[in-house]
Amino acid sequence: MSAALLNAGLGLPQAFARLLIDWQRLHGRSGLPWQHTRDPYRVWLSEVMLQQTQVGTVLQYFPRFLDRFPSVQALAAASADEVMALWAGLGYYSRARNLHRCAQAVVAQHGGVFPVKAWELQTLPGIGASTAAAIAAFCHGERVSIVDGNVRRVLSRLLAFDGDLAQTTRQREMWDLAQALLPDEPSPEDMTTYTQGLMDLGATVCVRRRPACERCPVQTLCRAFDAGTVLNYPVKTRQLKRRHESWWLLLLCRRSLAGAGQVWLERRPAPGIWAGLYCPPVYSSEAALLAAVPEPCHALFQPQQTVAHSLTHRELRLQPWLLDARELQPPLASGGQWVDLGALHAHGLPSPVRQMLTHLLA
Repeated sequence: MSAALLNAGLGLPQAFARLLIDWQRLHGRSGLPWQHTRDPYRVWLSEVMLQQTQVGTVLQYFPRFLDRFPSVQALAAASADEVMALWAGLGYYSRARNLHRCAQAVVAQHGGVFPVKAWELQTLPGIGASTAAAIAAFCHGERVSIVDGNVRRVLSRLLAFDGDLAQTTRQREMWDLAQALLPDEPSPEDMTTYTQGLMDLGATVCVRRRPACERCPVQTLCRAFDAGTVLNYPVKTRQLKRRHESWWLLLLCRRSLAGAGQVWLERRPAPGIWAGLYCPPVYSSEAALLAAVPEPCHALFQPQQTVAHSLTHRELRLQPWLLDARELQPPLASGGQWVDLGALHAHGLPSPVRQMLTHLLA
């Protein structure tokens, strides 16, 4: 279905927009801390955090970020370690790296003021088309639609759009349809409400597995509901290929002169998993780990319980081996250092590593 055909079809665009706006004002979410603001910094920060992350999780991180970095200038001036430490546990760490780079670009290239138009926002690091549209719509009332994963699901069901969204051409067609559904000449307030309504509908009603069609404000317009095929959409044939990997972690611990426990941590290289975060030395096999430590120490190893951890494209099996280092010099590696267990919070650590160290070495 083309945008032209959509516009020709029984007044669907304006009917959809009006129903969605009215529903959002009555039933949509209204108490989230990043709502009711036209501050691009706060909207941008929330949008980045909400990418592939549940609202409940973001609610824990958003206020902490604002307390530490109340402005884009404060974020730009921070060190990468400060940003990663505060982001630790939120996952998808490339977002944190891009967040920092974007803040620096806004300050250096735009005098600390975010661009107004969606197309210009997309020139900044880490801001894609949907995030740019959200900032422009929420902060400046620009007539442009977000098209994130939730919105694709809502619109593909509404229109019974059977194009394969694994294909770039079909994604572009969905983008065109999303723009065709926008309200006609909306006020800034209507544009904000419409955009929030799309988010709320996808997050709370038109969910992936058990959509609450009985509560949907646009049920009467939904072609998939009318045909009884809601769960057939969206169509996406390319499946995520997951790799399974086993990592051996060398947990070198010791007591400092002051008696505090310490652990040896190294910065993870970029690119790669957990790039820029701190982690115990990682080895791809038991033999590689043993080869990194003098043979007389092998009998002192204490293998710990294996930890399973899921990433977007990988399933990791983390196999920590604990060793009391005492006089042992750790393997030399760039960025390695002894860290007091009481100072782990100041270092960006992957959440399974932080939990592991807190449990094992407390």
